[in-house]
Amino acid sequence: MNNEELQQLVHSLSLESFQKPFQHQAYFNARLRSTGGRYLLQSHNIEINPKAYELYGYREIEGIVLHELCHYHLHIEGKGYQHRDKDFRELLRKVNAPRFCSVLQPPKATTKRHHRHTYTCVNCQQLYVRKIKMNVEKYCCSKCLGRLILVE
Repeated sequence: MNNEELQQLVHSLSLESFQKPFQHQAYFNARLRSTGGRYLLQSHNIEINPKAYELYGYREIEGIVLHELCHYHLHIEGKGYQHRDKDFRELLRKVNAPRFCSVLQPPKATTKRHHRHTYTCVNCQQLYVRKIKMNVEKYCCSKCLGRLILVE
């Protein structure tokens, strides 16, 4: 899908669901990261994250466009267009638009190890796990004051 096809989709969904024309621009913005799309208050344009189309397809884009058109039409009419406003929530329900889009970013890598360095006391075998490497010549065991060694 390209910007022209997106513009046509927004026009048709606006007339079909809201019975009002969309008279501004709709286009893809690859700089969007965590959001599916956004309505720009100053220019009245709508930006859509192309990653939503790549990951979830046409149906997801339809939902995002309907959501942004709710912001658009309510703002143009001078009604409550923000997520917390009653007018916005009612219009979302009326046109069957999603409140949130699907997750666009993969979860943060959980395989990253936080604890890299393990030390043990040679006398009492007390374990110490540290993120940052420490000088075993300078530090000793807090229990018995014994010598520490690095365990890998």
